[in-house]
Amino acid sequence: MGFVEVLFNLKTILNNIKICKEDILQFQPDVIIFIDYPGFNMRIAKWAKEIGIKTHYYISPQIWAWKENRINAIKRDVDKMYVILPFEKNFYEDKHHYPVEFVGHPLIDAIQNQKPIEAATFKAENNLNEKPIIALLPGSRKQEITKMLSVMLSVVDDFPDYQFVIAGAPSQEFSFYENFITKKNIKFISNKTYDLLKIAHAALVTSGTATLETALFKVPEVVCYKGSWISYQIAKRIITLKYISLVNLIMDKEVVTELIQDNCNTKNIKKELTKILDPEYRKNLLTQYDTLEQKLGGTGASKKTAELIIADLNA
Repeated sequence: MGFVEVLFNLKTILNNIKICKEDILQFQPDVIIFIDYPGFNMRIAKWAKEIGIKTHYYISPQIWAWKENRINAIKRDVDKMYVILPFEKNFYEDKHHYPVEFVGHPLIDAIQNQKPIEAATFKAENNLNEKPIIALLPGSRKQEITKMLSVMLSVVDDFPDYQFVIAGAPSQEFSFYENFITKKNIKFISNKTYDLLKIAHAALVTSGTATLETALFKVPEVVCYKGSWISYQIAKRIITLKYISLVNLIMDKEVVTELIQDNCNTKNIKKELTKILDPEYRKNLLTQYDTLEQKLGGTGASKKTAELIIADLNA
């Protein structure tokens, strides 16, 4: 959710906080486990700490990206923090002297637990042809999807030997996407993103968790992002990261190309997509993906977190 969108949903957020507190008081838990979503969860954590309920946080707020001053509230209101990105442990412990547990990333399990699929069967079931697939992951919100697909699909005619397949978000109806399906080599599937990535040859991906998911499926990608003018201007002033994709942040170098705002245009997308279709370039990129997966710490992140929470309760 962008900055502007938060303002429009503020009343709903505040009402949900009220409902959540009422449910917690009725249930009387031994511990509350917060997962991501800091704008909501940190308010509840402060309140829970004040009434004597233990607070454990799984999947840290991304304070290394923005709102770093939240560290003060975390130190005060969160009893235990479990982080899923390797650089977060150094960030918390070395920079802020706040101990955390690095448990690995739950995406490793989510992807390894996927059942294999037969490419020919998947293509037949979804009206795809035999051409190699370039997957398009344009996000989940209408405004975001519209911006991203408009520029992603601008290169379709430059790659006639491929089919471009839009990964439809489960939150959007097919009718919303119909206006973008204007050529024979533009296809659409809904709510099957993981299956699509299993057989994709390359991908154009909007920034976010999808960039990491694509890398873990070992699909060469170009990261693309265009936000609203006001959201981008705000973000540019308060976010000081070198990269926007989790792949590059974890590796601490540019492994996948990031095309942001004005740089996300037809000319640059064509250039970078051509690169990741080159066999030698792909070979090097896939080697980097293997290193990325190793950095994420293997399987069992959620299981390990649960065991640590129980151990703390029994201590």
